[in-house]
Amino acid sequence: MLIKLLRTYLGPYRRPIVLLVLLQLLQTCASLYLPSLNADIIDNGVVQGDTGYILEFGAVMIVVSTVQIVCNIGAVYYGARTASSLGRDVRASVFGRVQSFSAREVGRFGAPSLITRTTNDVQQVQMLVLMAFTLMVSAPIMCVGGVIMALGQDVPLSAVLLAVLPVLGISVGLIVRRMRPLFRTMQERLDTVNRVLREQITGNRVIRAFIRDGYEEERFRGANTELTDVAVSTGRLMALMFPTVMTVVNLSSIAVVWFGAHRIDSGGMQIGALTAFLAYLMQIVMSVMMATFMFIMVPRAEVCAERIQEVLETESSVVPPTAPVTKLIEHGHLEVRGAEFRYPGAEEPVLRSVDLVARPGETTAIIGSTGSGKSTLLGLVPRLFDATDGEVLVDGTDVRTLDPVLLAKTVSLVPQKPYLFSGTVATNLRYGNPDATDEELWHALEVAQARDFVEGLEHGLDAPIAQGGTNVSGGQRQRLAIARTLVQRPEIYLFDDSFSALDYATDAALRAALSRETAGATVVIVAQRVSTIRDADRILVLDEGRVVGAGSHHELMDGNETYREIVLSQLTEAEAA
Repeated sequence: MLIKLLRTYLGPYRRPIVLLVLLQLLQTCASLYLPSLNADIIDNGVVQGDTGYILEFGAVMIVVSTVQIVCNIGAVYYGARTASSLGRDVRASVFGRVQSFSAREVGRFGAPSLITRTTNDVQQVQMLVLMAFTLMVSAPIMCVGGVIMALGQDVPLSAVLLAVLPVLGISVGLIVRRMRPLFRTMQERLDTVNRVLREQITGNRVIRAFIRDGYEEERFRGANTELTDVAVSTGRLMALMFPTVMTVVNLSSIAVVWFGAHRIDSGGMQIGALTAFLAYLMQIVMSVMMATFMFIMVPRAEVCAERIQEVLETESSVVPPTAPVTKLIEHGHLEVRGAEFRYPGAEEPVLRSVDLVARPGETTAIIGSTGSGKSTLLGLVPRLFDATDGEVLVDGTDVRTLDPVLLAKTVSLVPQKPYLFSGTVATNLRYGNPDATDEELWHALEVAQARDFVEGLEHGLDAPIAQGGTNVSGGQRQRLAIARTLVQRPEIYLFDDSFSALDYATDAALRAALSRETAGATVVIVAQRVSTIRDADRILVLDEGRVVGAGSHHELMDGNETYREIVLSQLTEAEAA
């Protein structure tokens, strides 16, 4: 998965990668040439007492070192730039894919996991690429070049390398093999910590209300401890890696000095050659250590790449049309024909053979007990998810064939728990219509019964709104969300229990103002409160995903037992009449 991901997203950067490799090749060759020059100076300059020779070849060493430094800076620059571009592109792809997901796919992965995959997982892959470009590219060149140059200094002494390199490879391989499953567990437990923390921050009021601080602290401590345990196990293996490598290095250095001294004593080797051989040995070992450092990162990056690819390869159940309809002839006509919706693996569908017709200038209401499928039915219209059977038609056109932009302009849904974005009142109201004037915003606020409280804020339309709208009450959030929809001015309004946080007086005033504002549009209201929907032109009664009644309030009171039970649970017989 890691190779597949890198091949896909590094493709556009072939040119800088080639340049980077050339720079790494030049700087590595310069590094390999320096010990030979040093040996030459010792044997032909220092030992012979030739100062001119020392100065001449010392100047050459300075030039070679300068080339090495310049090439290294260039390689690091291009490596960092390419790795950052890769991270940017992968994050954008993951974000784009998540944006295309329906509620079904988002629920499958979970918001905490999607956040971790988009941020931490991408960062791990990006870091691996950065280290590969700055370290791993030069490591094999350094290792192979070091062996060749060491052989050039003394072939018999190079036998030490035949013993050192296999020992290093086997030691590193055994440690890395044990680290890979630990890294997968670490990422999964990081998801858990993210999820628990997100729940505790979002549900802070509930925790305080039920005095569950101690329980939540213990829950977070448990998740945190599990992550720490895995991190400690991984850290132990990482800590074992470098002492193992350094032990092999030091033993090999002792062996080189020991056998090299005998070679010099017998006249088969010069002092400069031994010095160069030790330098090449250290370069070879350093290249192995760089590769070791990479091997530490590869397992975790590979796990992260698998998690990223899992998101990228998941197809949304809401598929954009291949030849979208971009223009509608009728305006505001909504029809649902035999709609059924079933979650994957569910024994029973949530909706079964639901029919609904909503016309412009009319208000259609949907009521039913909790879990009867009311919100699911509304979610089919803006394609939060698609019906598994049947059709949903907007202006006579199946929503699955409509251009998503056109559908968003035609249909607007106000959920029961609306979400406000961090910014100001104005930026939130202009979310669906960026060109709306201040006068249009104030008019929408007036209809939504929100003008008074917005005028009471210190900066009015420019008053700050916190993420999620946490600095305003639930009723104020609902009214701002309704105003946001009014600013957009769609042809079909869908209100999913959007008045539940309002008091009866505000609810009545808002509905009265709303009926005048949306007189020529199609309005569909889902509500639990009978007083909110009793004046609707047509009421649909849902029970266990089926339509069990349809008609006006009085018709249903006379002929539908399910509706009558709901009404009498909230109103007296006289009030209902």
